[in-house]
Amino acid sequence: MTTFELVQEISNIATAIGVAVAAWQLAHAKQQSQSAFEDSFTEQYRRILGQMPLDALLGAPLSEDELKQSLRAFYEYFDLSNEQVFIGRRGRFRAERWANWQEGIRRNMARPAFRQAWAKLLPTLDGSFDGLRELIQEPPPDDPRQPRTATEQGRAAGV
Repeated sequence: MTTFELVQEISNIATAIGVAVAAWQLAHAKQQSQSAFEDSFTEQYRRILGQMPLDALLGAPLSEDELKQSLRAFYEYFDLSNEQVFIGRRGRFRAERWANWQEGIRRNMARPAFRQAWAKLLPTLDGSFDGLRELIQEPPPDDPRQPRTATEQGRAAGV
């Protein structure tokens, strides 16, 4: 093998390594971007819940006065949840995160204070929260994190 052929071979290997590193960096950057995108929703969620009465989060109904004082926070929660439904149904969230959020939305919407606020606001929402309305009316899907068949359940249990 001549020196030229050796240099050419080394150059080919270096190019292949460079392409592999660039592909890894792109995949890593995409993953970080996806995480930041999803985390921004989590931050909004926590900020909104921080404005709500603790009793509402613990599953207690609110007095009419408490409900009136916190109605803005509930509206923001419904708006955020509706946006999550819109984006989630377009596949923009990772499957496990989207499954967790759907479950969380359903659980929150089943709490008395959330139902009170929803009932109070619903007549004025003019169809703008249809995605959220559909989500809470449809039965929960099978959890993609859980095994679905008896064979998969046996495998998960180590059988």
